[in-house]
Amino acid sequence: MYHTFIFTPLYNGLVGIMDLLPWIDIGVAVIIFTVIVKFILFPLSKSSILTQIRMKEVEADMAKIKKEYAADRQVQAVKVMELYKSRGIRPFSGILLLFIQLPILLALISVFYKIIPEVHPEFLYSFISVPIIKTHFLGLIDLSHKSFFLSLLTGVIQFFQIHYSPAMRQQKKLSASEAASADFSTQLASSMGKQMKFMLPVLAFASTYWLIPSQFPQAAAIIAIYWSTSTLFTLAQELYISNQYKKKIATKLIS
Repeated sequence: MYHTFIFTPLYNGLVGIMDLLPWIDIGVAVIIFTVIVKFILFPLSKSSILTQIRMKEVEADMAKIKKEYAADRQVQAVKVMELYKSRGIRPFSGILLLFIQLPILLALISVFYKIIPEVHPEFLYSFISVPIIKTHFLGLIDLSHKSFFLSLLTGVIQFFQIHYSPAMRQQKKLSASEAASADFSTQLASSMGKQMKFMLPVLAFASTYWLIPSQFPQAAAIIAIYWSTSTLFTLAQELYISNQYKKKIATKLIS
């Protein structure tokens, strides 16, 4: 089932792009392929991002509920769920996206590993031809080996994605205005958010330059391109959805 419905379609999708556009290299193909996959997952991503934005908006109310019902966790949980319901928040929507993305991510690693240095014809559909794999990204970087530049770029892009994400900016506002009255869990979440801003970029660099190459040496540079493209697309999604949400709220307030 995994090969039939996940790995094989993804493999043929990437190879099909190179078959359709034979003049591009594997790096450009991965960028195009990543954007297509992200567009397909956009409805789920939109729901998850909206949930994050709305949950940040009610953090102050949640802190009050937790403080007021600190002695009764059961009532506290009921009140929190009532708050979510009144604001139209579905806190578990992100879990569905994670369950869908995780097998896709694992399949993509296999796809990238089994496409360099050559395509495996046994995985292809009958209507897709075997293209010639061009491994030099824009004629500059050999993608058959790990790349310090691409790994560093992945870490930098990850930093900017976290720094400029709407959820992080909302968290900054909360920590400035509510720090005095926030409970321990809220303060802890704020502290962890600030730490992740620096930890995740380091993890992105280390993963694509050391960890992944140790297991998938041929796929490391391609995964770095996929990671960077996916992160940039996610940031664009977040900014777009956040702006649309703000316009919607503003329109409601005016009317």
